[in-house]
Amino acid sequence: MDSLADARALDAVIAPLRKVVRTLPLGRYRDVLHGRQLGHPLHPALVQVPIGAWTSAALLDVVPGASRSARFLVGVGVVAAVPAALAGWVDWAEQHKRQMRTGVVHAAANAAAIGLYTGSWAARRRGQPWRGKALGLAGLTVATAGGVLGGHLAFRQGAGTNKAEPVPRLLEPGWQLLGRVDDLPVGEPVRREVGEVPVVVVRDESGEVHVLANRCSHLSGPLSEGKIIDGCVECPWHGSTFRLSDGQNVRGPATAPQPSFEVRTDSAGTLYVRLPEAG
Repeated sequence: MDSLADARALDAVIAPLRKVVRTLPLGRYRDVLHGRQLGHPLHPALVQVPIGAWTSAALLDVVPGASRSARFLVGVGVVAAVPAALAGWVDWAEQHKRQMRTGVVHAAANAAAIGLYTGSWAARRRGQPWRGKALGLAGLTVATAGGVLGGHLAFRQGAGTNKAEPVPRLLEPGWQLLGRVDDLPVGEPVRREVGEVPVVVVRDESGEVHVLANRCSHLSGPLSEGKIIDGCVECPWHGSTFRLSDGQNVRGPATAPQPSFEVRTDSAGTLYVRLPEAG
């Protein structure tokens, strides 16, 4: 499976597909499909319905007199697979190239599974139960293979994981020296380091200083190279937007907020920062 990430031949397919997905007129629902309001990607949650329905249908296929229930579950799975696939495509279009190569094969397997289960439902509807069962078994096999690729994509390649989650464990507890207020430009993001952790520091026009973890929680984009817009910083890679005051993500594709630091200034204008203590 690792070899899929290096399969450059897939790039010819990826480019036009990505353009299509990014131009879909989804509006504010794009963030819903990313799972921003949920706090983690929505796609893995949505796929539970088709997988559960199809697995249950396979079990009912060996139960006498359960053909109507099995056909119903096959149909439920096909219908539920549509929003699950759409959420997956929206996430896929904002991943890096190696993830997208694996992801497009994962999507192809799932599309094949949907096609097989659509044929299964049609065969059952026409009174061809054995053909319907065979197509369903083939669909479940392909869907399982697609699920294995999805797990590889998530856990091996890190797609959808919160890249800022390790930050609290990389820092020493307590206040730490950051620098001087006078060295910070007004209204521009700058990169500094707190121990081993890079941070983005922004001094606003009122003189208040905001400090967030620098690497975007989506794909580790450098926020210090982003734009400051209406009290937020925008990631230069995929446009995830975080509120400077508390690190909350106000626009995806990021689904997790940025760690936000408390800031203290002494009488000499020296800055100290720390992460809020866990409650």
